[in-house]
Amino acid sequence: MTASSDVILERMMALHPKVIDLTLDRVWTLLKKLDNPQNRLPPVIHLAGTNGKGSTQAMIRAGLEAGNAKVHAYTSPHLARFHERIRLAGELITEEALTEVLDRCYQANGSDSITYFEITTVAGLLAFAETPADYTLLEVGLGGRLDATNVIDKPAVTVITPVDLDHQQFLGDTLAQIAGEKAGIIKRGVPCVVGPQHDESMDVIENIAARLGAPLYAYGQQWHVSAEHERLIYQDERGLLDLPLPNLPGPHQILNAGAAIATLRLLGKDEAACEAAVTRAYWPARMERLTKGALVDLAAPAELWLDGGHNPAAGRALAETLRQQPKRPTHLICGMLNTKDIGGYLAPLSEVADTLTAVSIPGEANTIPAKDTAKAATDVGMPASVAVSVTDAITTIKASAPNARILICGSLYLAGHVMRENAK
Repeated sequence: MTASSDVILERMMALHPKVIDLTLDRVWTLLKKLDNPQNRLPPVIHLAGTNGKGSTQAMIRAGLEAGNAKVHAYTSPHLARFHERIRLAGELITEEALTEVLDRCYQANGSDSITYFEITTVAGLLAFAETPADYTLLEVGLGGRLDATNVIDKPAVTVITPVDLDHQQFLGDTLAQIAGEKAGIIKRGVPCVVGPQHDESMDVIENIAARLGAPLYAYGQQWHVSAEHERLIYQDERGLLDLPLPNLPGPHQILNAGAAIATLRLLGKDEAACEAAVTRAYWPARMERLTKGALVDLAAPAELWLDGGHNPAAGRALAETLRQQPKRPTHLICGMLNTKDIGGYLAPLSEVADTLTAVSIPGEANTIPAKDTAKAATDVGMPASVAVSVTDAITTIKASAPNARILICGSLYLAGHVMRENAK
């Protein structure tokens, strides 16, 4: 009997003691054993950045698929099921195909040390190489320079979304250091689309691009985007586009849309593709209103929203998004990992939320205990309490504010737990 993908994934967890150990040596070794599938991919669009790369990738995919292109897409982490990470020619990988490709990678690797992310990334690349498609969208897992996805010699385009402070223990303590890691995906002579950046990040990106002769297409220089009169206005050297606002909510999605449109234009796509990018994209757990499911029924008539952002920049973006929503009492349910800057994340949200109910993330050893999250909220001036579970938190909030907006936030891992619970 063939082992399930879950069983093989569990085995892969034991191949390396560290969850994160940034180097490409182990990846190159396994790719060589598998006859270098990374060299047999459809044209690659490689995306890095601290925030917005998932949304930007979703918009690029929507734009490409509107023209009937078959698109591979690789993202991480997953929310509810691992299969979400690998999309083959537009469809999530099947259990049968995932099991087969994971098993081949596991057998080829043998007992060699390799991290879970590295070997599963190789599995994704192998699946992409063996399935016909027109484009491959690769989202960096962490950083860029030493990320397991950074094995493509000549992508069609690279994209760097906004760089901010996150994962400092792996990428460096300054914006310049982190930008240097993200800009590691820039390749000689390959055009690079750059979203809005802090000056010190932009300096690093420009220097690396200049050294590699990589043409930059940067926000505020080669392209501009803004919201005007409830429309999205995009302009570059090819002209002006007047498009609907993005269907993904939040002012930050205007900027992500600009990067997606700039990428599509570099790929020679037309206005219809650009319009599809902003109107047809779907990216779960990014200020997503849940509309059906067990938790939605539990919360009704309160609204239930979900967001997986987890760093200070994400907190600021979420606060701005909430400011643009219709006025409604807003109550947060929050759980975070202990690797995150919880105070920096919560500070902007304290200005727009009425209360916070803290939860520990189920099944996560690195969760911040709920009582510590509640204290962090109190420290930034937000009334806070503790609940033993998300369902208890929803029940308590609904009892006191039945017409509230309930927003579950703080972690993609918490978002994944919520999606699984809601699907029951």
